[in-house]
Amino acid sequence: MAPSAGLYILSAVLVAAGLAGVILPAIPGAILIFAGLVSAAWADHFHYVGIGTLLILGILTLLTYGLDILAGAFGVRKFGASKFAAVGAAIGAIVGIFFGLPGILLGPFLGAVLGELYVHGDLTRAGKAGIGAWIGLILGAAGKLAISFTMLGIFVFMRFF
Repeated sequence: MAPSAGLYILSAVLVAAGLAGVILPAIPGAILIFAGLVSAAWADHFHYVGIGTLLILGILTLLTYGLDILAGAFGVRKFGASKFAAVGAAIGAIVGIFFGLPGILLGPFLGAVLGELYVHGDLTRAGKAGIGAWIGLILGAAGKLAISFTMLGIFVFMRFF
């Protein structure tokens, strides 16, 4: 098997795992997609997809992580929660990354609840803030999926057109 064929296989596996990771929070989806696209570009000796395109794809990869953090805070604010709840959701999202799937799913919720309880002490209001954080998490996943397909579209366009 030629070395480039092995890189193409690796690329396909990384991109497929990355697409799963965009939906499954425990897998670093955007990073795997980016790694797969870099591998595919390398297989072509960067002839079709160069450093400039890879830089754009890298920026989009980083954007997915900022979107994740901001989406939870956005959801909290849309439910009328305090700034402390929004900050709590963002902190919960960051801390949750280190606790795998349960942390990623519960971190923004718990952060928003604790932030709202700190300010208002009302459990009902805090629960609404937590639900807002979960809605933000879902919106963030949708945004990450859109960015991931944009990355793939850019790569395919540069490679084949």
